[in-house]
Amino acid sequence: MRNNNKNDPKQPARDFQPVYESRSARHAQPHSHEKQSDTTYVHPHRPMVWTVVLMLLVLSFGGLSYAYSSYKSAKNTFSTTYQGTGSTSRNVSAVIKSGKPFNILLLGTDGGALGRGKNFVTRTDTIIVATINPQKEKVTLTSIPRDTRVLIAGTDNDYEKINAAYPIAGASGTMKTVQNLLKVPIDYFVLINMGGLEKMVNSVDGIDVNPLLTFKYEDVNVKKGQKTHLNGQQALNYSRMRDEDPLGDYGRQKRQRQVIKQLALKAINISSITRLQTILKSLDGNLKTDMSFNDMISIRTKYGDASHHMQSQTLQGSESYINGSSYQIATIKELQRVSNSIRGDLDLDDKTITSQYGDDSSASSSTGESDTTSGQYQSGSTTNQPATGTYSPNQNTQQSTTGAY
Repeated sequence: MRNNNKNDPKQPARDFQPVYESRSARHAQPHSHEKQSDTTYVHPHRPMVWTVVLMLLVLSFGGLSYAYSSYKSAKNTFSTTYQGTGSTSRNVSAVIKSGKPFNILLLGTDGGALGRGKNFVTRTDTIIVATINPQKEKVTLTSIPRDTRVLIAGTDNDYEKINAAYPIAGASGTMKTVQNLLKVPIDYFVLINMGGLEKMVNSVDGIDVNPLLTFKYEDVNVKKGQKTHLNGQQALNYSRMRDEDPLGDYGRQKRQRQVIKQLALKAINISSITRLQTILKSLDGNLKTDMSFNDMISIRTKYGDASHHMQSQTLQGSESYINGSSYQIATIKELQRVSNSIRGDLDLDDKTITSQYGDDSSASSSTGESDTTSGQYQSGSTTNQPATGTYSPNQNTQQSTTGAY
């Protein structure tokens, strides 16, 4: 029998039965995690490392002098990656034009590699809010654990792990879900699949990492602190391993950020036009974003100083089993801490968190163009197919320039 009590997340209504089985359900292994959200700092004159989308960085902050042919090639490549959502919570053009801080939601899906075909329903196992503040000359990466329990925006009382937001609600629904959870504006999204990450690492001839722990996983055999060179497949496996990490998904998030950083540092120092073309080619069919090429040019002009510092933090949760599945449950206090941190970096006043799972108050007040991209991100393709479920794009994926967040 269906439960329509939206305020009772312990017994959520279930119009939608996921077509995938969560990893926690398959393994049913609890993981210990960090006691506090971690914060790290990068030397103030190192290049910015906020991206899963390396070429966005190279284009915006790399300082490369593109010949016309390279500029044209980059523009053509990024024109194929563009996927509008109409789901921003404020006037992003005005924000960028004035050089104010902004957020990008970085999403990494688990498709596009490991033999996962087009029928594999991909989830966003990497979820990072990147906050870019040129005045403070810093970028903050806020990781959200994939198992965090949330109310999926635009659904009829559907509580899920946050990594299910994309196959249920598409890019715009995922943006809204994060906005509702943290009470922060999400101005852009960037999504890349595992195949794209693997190809990008290979396009820069691999990366070097100092492993955070000793472990063997697939073709990766690393020792803590011992510098190791990884090719694309190895970098993918290094960033995917979870079950052997005493920090579980929190440890994996640290390694994901480490791979992103090393990939950015490698790509941003490339001056070869031929190599640049190879990197651009690696993005084709593996990346989607609602950031236009003109947006990227504007960001290069106004946000270069944001590359001087980088820090990171994690939304901290505790493990809880609900209906046989393992979730990470963030307290309102922790959600408020992260919200205040991000809003502070955006130069916005604090906003009170009232729901532990994110409310969907925007659903009834949105106006504008609906997003037609809801659905699953197919491995090896950037085509979005309609997903099974109760998601209604017209409920919460509209553009609002009233500054709701």
